[in-house]
Amino acid sequence: MAGPSSNVGAVQATNDDASASKLSCAKKGYIKDNYVQFFVRRPVKRSPIINRGYYARWAALRKLLFQFLDDGAQTIEGTPLKKQVLSLGAGFDTTFFQLQEEGKAPTLYVELDFKEVTSKKAAIIESLEQLRNKLGNAPCISRERGEVHSEQYKLLPLDLRDIKDLDAVINLAQLDPSLPTFIIAECVLIYLEPYASHALVKWAAENFSTSVFVIYEQIHPEDAFGQQMIKNLESRGSPLLGLNDTPSLDAKEKLFTDSGWQKATAFDMNTIYNKYLNLQERRRIERLEMFDEFEEWHMMQVTRAAYGGLRICVSVE
Repeated sequence: MAGPSSNVGAVQATNDDASASKLSCAKKGYIKDNYVQFFVRRPVKRSPIINRGYYARWAALRKLLFQFLDDGAQTIEGTPLKKQVLSLGAGFDTTFFQLQEEGKAPTLYVELDFKEVTSKKAAIIESLEQLRNKLGNAPCISRERGEVHSEQYKLLPLDLRDIKDLDAVINLAQLDPSLPTFIIAECVLIYLEPYASHALVKWAAENFSTSVFVIYEQIHPEDAFGQQMIKNLESRGSPLLGLNDTPSLDAKEKLFTDSGWQKATAFDMNTIYNKYLNLQERRRIERLEMFDEFEEWHMMQVTRAAYGGLRICVSVE
C-alpha cells in the first residue's frame, strides 16, 4: 500500500515552527541568537521540554560545526585554511549571521532550499540593515529569484529531489569540491522519498573529497512516542517519508557507508545530551525553567538522532 504523500507547503511550514521554537529558546536564555527574531512573525512561548530539546539540537550541531571550523584553522605557513559550509534545506536558519558576529565564518557559506523559502528569506535580508551588514560590500539580492550572492554567503533556490540540478547550483554558488566542506541537513532527508535521500548522500560523497555530512532527524517509528510523532506530522500533511527506510541508528550509518562515505557514526540525542554536551552549559540551562517531564524528555530524545559521514582524501605527491 502506498504511503502518505508529502505536501510541499506543509513541509515548508515546519521551517516556521523551527524558527519560532529557536526564538522561544533565545528569549528564555537557552541560546544566543540575535537574528532569529527577524524571521518569526508570530512569536510563541514553547514548553520547557521543547525549549530544552531545541537547545540540545542547537548545541550538538554547533559543537560539530565549531570542531570542523577550528580543526587545522591555519596552515603550516600561518595562512588561514579555506573551508566551506553547505546547508541543505536551510530554511530560515541564522547560523551564518551568528558566525559572522563571532568572527568564525568560513570562506564560503551556501544555503539551499525551495524557492518559496529562499524568496522570503532574501526579502527579509534585503529589508534589514542588521542582516545586510553581515554580507560584506555590495551583496546582490533578488527576491524574485530567491537568491543572495555575496563573497562569503550564497542563498539559492533548489528542490533537493532534483539531483540533476545540483551540479549547476553548486557551480553557481562557486563551491570548491577540493576544499574541506561541512554539509548539514536538519530534518531534511527524512521528508524525502528514500530514492531521493540516497541519491543526495551519494552525490555529496562523489563531489566533495574532504567533507563531513551531519544530519539531525527522527528515528524509532515503532515505539509509542514515535507512533504519536508520525500521526501528528501526517495530520499536518508532512509525513516522514524516509523514516521507515532508516528507522534506527544502524540504518542511518548504513545509508552513508553504502553511499561511498568512509565512516559513519550515529547517536541518539539522549546519548549526546548526557555524554557530549558541555556539563556547565547543561547545568546552566537546566536551571532556567521548572522541569519535571523527565520520562517524556528521555523518550523524546531517544527518537531523535544526530549522525553523519566522513570523507578524507589524502593526496600523495
